[in-house]
Amino acid sequence: MSILSYILVGLVAGICGGALGIGGGTIMVPALVLLFGLTQHQAQGTALAVMLPPIFILAVLRYYYAGNVKVQMAIWIAVGFIVGALIGANAAQSIPAGPLKKIFGAVLVLVGLKMLWK
Repeated sequence: MSILSYILVGLVAGICGGALGIGGGTIMVPALVLLFGLTQHQAQGTALAVMLPPIFILAVLRYYYAGNVKVQMAIWIAVGFIVGALIGANAAQSIPAGPLKKIFGAVLVLVGLKMLWK
């Protein structure tokens, strides 16, 4: 695969994440596994590494300046998120790639169904 294909996956994930607030990992992780042959663990780690700078620097600031960030709420959620991310990352390392991929897919399906029927 070429650098252009990596950029294209990032572009699609960024557009979806910025426009829909779904998080680029929803697009990136399956793309990294299916298109580029990464393991589930590699895809999740790579997606996390990709998302931090652009989400904070560009997307959050854009939403903030538009008055669409509840700062105090975001801070408290971030406290839980930091702890949860550490727990989740540690847990994911102990789950084999096959079951981890199935868990990831099931979560995407369940969230999608919930949004469709809400």
